[in-house]
Amino acid sequence: MVDFRLSERDKLVLARTRAESEICRTYARFYDENEGDFPPDELPEAEEFYANAAPIPAEGLGDSGAPVMGALTQAGQNWGDYSVRMRRTSTAGLGNAALAAAGTPEQNEKWQKLILSMAITEPGCGSDPSRVQTTAELDGDEWVINGEKIFVTTGIRAKGVVIWATLDRSAGRAGIKSFLVEKETPGFEVPHKEKKLGIRADDTAVYVFKDCRIPRGNLLGGNEEIPKGGGSGGFRGVMKTFNMTRPMTAAFGLGIAEAALDFTREHLNEADIEVDYGAMPSSETGAATKFKQLEALYEASMLTTLRACWLAGAALPNNMESSVCKAHAGSAVRRITQGCIEILGPIGISRDHLIEKWMRDCRITDIYEGTGEIQRLIIARGLLDYTRADLN
Repeated sequence: MVDFRLSERDKLVLARTRAESEICRTYARFYDENEGDFPPDELPEAEEFYANAAPIPAEGLGDSGAPVMGALTQAGQNWGDYSVRMRRTSTAGLGNAALAAAGTPEQNEKWQKLILSMAITEPGCGSDPSRVQTTAELDGDEWVINGEKIFVTTGIRAKGVVIWATLDRSAGRAGIKSFLVEKETPGFEVPHKEKKLGIRADDTAVYVFKDCRIPRGNLLGGNEEIPKGGGSGGFRGVMKTFNMTRPMTAAFGLGIAEAALDFTREHLNEADIEVDYGAMPSSETGAATKFKQLEALYEASMLTTLRACWLAGAALPNNMESSVCKAHAGSAVRRITQGCIEILGPIGISRDHLIEKWMRDCRITDIYEGTGEIQRLIIARGLLDYTRADLN
């Protein structure tokens, strides 16, 4: 039975996460306007808070399990602001998730302490990673990488990358492998940092590989002779990474959406607009009715996200559920933040407040790690047993 109950320890962890997030929020506007600066690992106010906070018991995880707690913590951190995520520099990249999912024990030992980005998207290959054109050719005991990657999240701060490359362009996804490449490797260039609509506290970069040589052992998943597309480092093996990271992406978007709802609720209260959960729409203001609709959308999206996480914690398949929560949240957080701004009017678009920034930041939820359109294709294949050819 699905169970989201939290222990007292869980509640304490989430309360402290929320408190720290509120401290970090005071820095959010600065990092939105100064894209070249990264939030520090430690903030004096946060350090003082933790120095005076009661210790958290070492044990006592609730019935919900670690993945559910992970999603709630992720949401709590981003309730403060997206830039809070940037303070967690240790193993913070998507490439670290791929390493944990598909790397050998030796690779994890060597690479796990580095921030690793993941490079998939290319100028001619966006939502369909099976069309990757970056190549990897085996030359003796080295792989030679050639190609260009764009929109690489954490591309500047990362110390290395998990790059998707093909051994055979004509083979499609069957020819794709993932490789570990360290920064400063000859032939690995970072020529450009993107300037963006939102998530400006995060860094997004372009990577170029020109005859970049890496050891044969840097094939993610090991150096054994495996069929194209097979093994842990192949397309299917690394795609499993997203079964857990997609719910986490949904969770951080929902954390931002919750912040927008809380901000809007406060201003409705200040304006003496009552949100009566037992009232009929005909007997209350349009603002109150719309606000309740946005809250319901948030709760539905959060439940789909927690269910995907619960399945992962129970070691049950969650491929379709992770796509469901990602697709639902990607749309929901955009509608919620925009809806809150519409309720607030001029307050919502003022730079005196963070809600306009939150609307810009949460837009990435529908783009990161597979767009909403791609998630709906995955869902259609899962529900209707469609093949890839049926949906082309």
